[in-house]
Amino acid sequence: MYFTDRGIEELVDRRGEEQVAVEWLADRLRAFVDLNPGFEDAVERLASFLARDDADDPE
Repeated sequence: MYFTDRGIEELVDRRGEEQVAVEWLADRLRAFVDLNPGFEDAVERLASFLARDDADDPE
């Protein structure tokens, strides 16, 4: 289990029943990077991963 699994599990436990707009998620990611600029690269990679459809995957 990765350390991040705990955060993911907390997210599901607290907000798993909610539906969110991509616009809301983008705003939250921007706010996170504003507070934690050291994570800018990781957030950018996550956002790019989420933006791509599985069909775009070259594998």
